[in-house]
Amino acid sequence: MQFPPSQRLVAGTDFPWPLSADPSPDSSAQAAAVRAAAPTAAAPTAAAPPAVWLYPARSPAEPSSTRRRPIVLIHGFRGDHHGLALIAHELRDRDVWVPDLPGFGSAPPPERGLDLAAFTAHIRALCGACEAASGRRPILIGHSFGSALAAHAYAQRPDISSGLGLLSPIVQPALEGSARVLTQLTRLYYAAGAALPERLGSALLAHPLIVRGMSEVMATTSNRMTRRFIHDQHARHFSDYADRRSLADAYRVSIEHTVAEVAAELARAARPMLVVAGDDDLIAPIEAAHGFVAHLRDQHVRVDAETLTGVGHLLHYERPAAVADAIETFARTIDQS
Repeated sequence: MQFPPSQRLVAGTDFPWPLSADPSPDSSAQAAAVRAAAPTAAAPTAAAPPAVWLYPARSPAEPSSTRRRPIVLIHGFRGDHHGLALIAHELRDRDVWVPDLPGFGSAPPPERGLDLAAFTAHIRALCGACEAASGRRPILIGHSFGSALAAHAYAQRPDISSGLGLLSPIVQPALEGSARVLTQLTRLYYAAGAALPERLGSALLAHPLIVRGMSEVMATTSNRMTRRFIHDQHARHFSDYADRRSLADAYRVSIEHTVAEVAAELARAARPMLVVAGDDDLIAPIEAAHGFVAHLRDQHVRVDAETLTGVGHLLHYERPAAVADAIETFARTIDQS
């Protein structure tokens, strides 16, 4: 499998940065003003420098008044933009922005360290930069850990996005789910990695056998080529984190926060939502996703939900075309609203 072509965007050239983490609700005139002012704007203290890749639309060009909204995809824990490249590639009718989260891939962590506020400020700023560059408010979508971060960023400022998509959403705390024993072992693993001397700790956290073991646990597909691709991607990118402190901070955020924490705020936002989950997900059980969707619908939120059968947590690798179809269908209804 080969990655689709993409373009790394240049901050300050391809999109405005530094940019406030809290863009104005008015998208058109004020976005242009933000773009003009961006070169001299002060950097938000919680937002690290961005690393963003664009997967451009491959459909015929449209007039700017009818141009489809871009998508901003947020990856999961220990991932980077590569993990969502296949979904981005399948979204052929609109531009897709895929950043590396702070502390992962090519994005450095902020100086003060990583916490929920740092991640959500970065996501809010990225959505504002995307809107300023494209002239359209984007649709924000997150996978796994990225689903919790996207949900919190959106709950804090619903005006950053026209809708919210959650892929393999983290609905319940990791210590309460069916994989709580695995979570406890994982906590010990990251605690040891942080406590050991630098060389030993780093070797443990990036040990190929442990990374492969994690990959084997998460992969559900029986397709040999797909499994080889999954294991190869984890071997290449699962250890692309800035340092042990950043990894430990991010892990703490990943087990302490869920999308359910902001269910009330999501309901008050009253904007469309998408939930896509696999029915064989060990990390984010499908029953929790169904309960979350039912709760939001009871609050009169429009939630498009799709369950992928025979798929686990790695739906971005195992069923990228199906996920992209669900996203495109969801996005088109927003385009038309």
